[in-house]
Amino acid sequence: MHARSGENSPAAAAPGDTPGSTGSPHFKRVLEPEEIRRALTRVAHEILERTNGAGDILLLGIPTRGVPLARRLAERAGEFEGRPIPWGSLDITMYRDDLRLRPARALGRTELPPAGIDGQTVILVDDVLYSGRTVRAALDALTDLGRPRTVQLAVLVDRGHRELPIRADYVGKNLPTSQREQVKVLLSEVDHQDAVLVGEPEPKGALA
Repeated sequence: MHARSGENSPAAAAPGDTPGSTGSPHFKRVLEPEEIRRALTRVAHEILERTNGAGDILLLGIPTRGVPLARRLAERAGEFEGRPIPWGSLDITMYRDDLRLRPARALGRTELPPAGIDGQTVILVDDVLYSGRTVRAALDALTDLGRPRTVQLAVLVDRGHRELPIRADYVGKNLPTSQREQVKVLLSEVDHQDAVLVGEPEPKGALA
């Protein structure tokens, strides 16, 4: 399995799942809501320290779950600094390297502040870092939008197994996993709950 945007995150809860359920007995919770909150608070502090107060940063979330994460980080950093921190979203659908292998998917939204990205410190935000291919696609998308001063990467979970030489600058949780496992990030804005789950999916055709 290769990582893509929301690399190992599920779509919203599958039919029949109820909010608060993991959707499978094979998945276990590894992060609870308060742990996610603390991780994002720490990452926001690290961003401010590394960027000298975030004077020229722009947080861009990669849909789907990278977008609410970017908003949360911007809100926390803004609370610490006492001023708004700009954030937006970066759709990478047309830059993915697996378009011919997957069913067509709807385009997401790219939303940038009026000033654009030129000369800015752009921090890409995603939920799970796995192969690195999502980030590569995001870098290609940025190239068509402008010329940022620097580009950094913040992720909630780094699960390892990189296929490209890409490293996150800010990580909420390093989570060792096997190739067979999936990491599911659930966020209240999309999934009606906050949690990080790890487990192996049920084999196709398995009886309930």
